Amino acid sequence: MFSDEDLRNLIIPLFIEQFLLMFVGIADTFTVSFASEAEVSGVSLVSSFNTVLIFLFTALSSGGAVIISQYIGSRRNDLASRASGQLLMLSSLLSAVLTALILLFQTPLLKLLFGRIETDVMTACRTYLFITTLSLPFLAVYDAGAALCRSIGKTNVTMYISIAANVINVAGNCIGVFLLHMGAAGVAYPSLLSRILSAIAVTAYCFRRENPVHYKLSDIFCQDGALLKKIMHIALPNGVENGVHQLVKVALFSMVALFGTYQIAANGVAQSIWSLAAIMGLAMAPVYTTVIGQCMGAKDIDAANFYFQKLNRITLLLSILWNALIFALTPLIVRYSAISPEAKELVLWLVLINNIFNGLAYPFAGSLGSGLRAAGDVKFTMIVSIVLTIAARLLFSALFGLWLNWGVIGVAIGMSMDLVFRGGIFLWRYRSQKWTKFQLI
Repeated sequence: MFSDEDLRNLIIPLFIEQFLLMFVGIADTFTVSFASEAEVSGVSLVSSFNTVLIFLFTALSSGGAVIISQYIGSRRNDLASRASGQLLMLSSLLSAVLTALILLFQTPLLKLLFGRIETDVMTACRTYLFITTLSLPFLAVYDAGAALCRSIGKTNVTMYISIAANVINVAGNCIGVFLLHMGAAGVAYPSLLSRILSAIAVTAYCFRRENPVHYKLSDIFCQDGALLKKIMHIALPNGVENGVHQLVKVALFSMVALFGTYQIAANGVAQSIWSLAAIMGLAMAPVYTTVIGQCMGAKDIDAANFYFQKLNRITLLLSILWNALIFALTPLIVRYSAISPEAKELVLWLVLINNIFNGLAYPFAGSLGSGLRAAGDVKFTMIVSIVLTIAARLLFSALFGLWLNWGVIGVAIGMSMDLVFRGGIFLWRYRSQKWTKFQLI
């Protein structure tokens, strides 16, 4: 069903797109680091909370992408189009509600998440949270459109949109921080603008009737309970899984906030580099969704097994090479970051720990898990992920970081334990062939 050229045409644009999407957050953290450590600390802390919402919309769009891909595999493009319209409707409504709630409870939310942090750090948190929250509906609309584009193999469309968005964001960051001296606001407003334009561009493309699957107004402004149920059957467990994962990550950031400003700043810069290192695994996840989803939609188990094995090999090789490259570039990145020498040294250790585990374990803990979900094996992956996120990631981080007093180094090691256990279990699940017993459409 997919030639080597087809896979390359999926993987390369998705990798570039993920690189550019991650670069938005990296550019924000890196640019604002030239303002002050308080500003970069505030941006990094709020970014950890924003990631919860980003992964929520990603889970929703992934649920839609699975259903769309399976309908395409079964040659039912009319139902695939209807599913895409329902995904856009659901994403828009959910993001609007979340935006209103966050803006309404902004101050108590920040106090709950980060407690007693320094006054100038809290000020930066408030500013960055308010502006970036306004962009959530546009992010959700973009994710819905991107899910449709990936399902029909048009990954180059979202790649070009990401290129344009990053040019706008980076130029805006430079103006906001270096010329206007706006601090956290100087990197937040360009992100808002880039997300608005991205949402408009991808939605316009998804309405094109030349596409085999496309938006229709009649599919958006209606409620199809059966299709919504199918989408939520994938999205809800995935969303709960990602939500718990990211909330635990926020809890870990709150733990990091106890270690002092220089460790917060080092962790913020390291997180940006970690995000860069994770790009390969994140780029491969929608490839699994599209390929395995279409195979299962066509009820071709042999093809699904073939592509599982092929994608596993490709993902592991690319992940190892990419993580090694990012670590090799880390000293250069850190050299031009305006943080203390002590913090710079700490960043190097944090990136080394993360990249070793990310390169070897994430291909199975993350990308392979996406393939299992595309086959319909969503409850098992959800339960495993939630249990390990709490029992491994959170507890080991508290053990190493607080009890053994290793600080952010201990938290980094604790977070990596989750990947090792999860990757091993998901690999066993794939080999058991139990994922072949599910039927979504």
